[in-house]
Amino acid sequence: MTRAIPFLSAEETLSLLRSHEVGAVELLELYLSRIERFNPAINAVVALDAEGARRAAEAADRALASGGGRRLLGLPVTVKDCVDVAGLPCTAGVERFRHRRPVCDAPSVQRLRAAGAVILGKTNVPPWASDWQANNPLFGRTNNPWDRERTPGGSTGGGAAALASGLTTLEIGSDQGGSIRIPAAFCGVYGHRPSETLVPRSGHWPGSELPNPAALLTVQGPLAR
Repeated sequence: MTRAIPFLSAEETLSLLRSHEVGAVELLELYLSRIERFNPAINAVVALDAEGARRAAEAADRALASGGGRRLLGLPVTVKDCVDVAGLPCTAGVERFRHRRPVCDAPSVQRLRAAGAVILGKTNVPPWASDWQANNPLFGRTNNPWDRERTPGGSTGGGAAALASGLTTLEIGSDQGGSIRIPAAFCGVYGHRPSETLVPRSGHWPGSELPNPAALLTVQGPLAR
């Protein structure tokens, strides 16, 4: 079963957690070990919060033992490196933002945590999240796990590659002109571009610091297997 888990859907993984066939800490350690083993060749995950994720997974196991209830309880999730996660880099692949560390989560990430998700880390993008690949001066090039000579697409290329190679269960990306949909297609996973106002726009970089700013066509949304 352990060999198959990294390629199950998020719903199937949540079923294993709720039935106690796998624990949240056990699941997290499986993903961390896969990132350590496979990420160097793919370069999809560019920042990890292993200790924070372990604390969240331990809390999830306690909650699951007492009945759980939250929708994503114990599920390991990654976030595109242009969506704010408190304390982790949010650079949009741009050199001058190398040291940018948001002090609070984007609303989309707040909702993930409220639903019990375990935030693993951040995934790679092109500079300014503005290309159909994922290569930048800070973190280098993300490779398509099906053929490392090819691009995973962009701009949520790191997230799509991480899903396709079993390094995460769910990714939060963003899309203006195809940045969720194109890498999902290139990597053989699913991407959903939500309706314009379904998910708050706040916490996206580059973007405005104002609450839920107007932003032509730009949305945040999920990628999954």
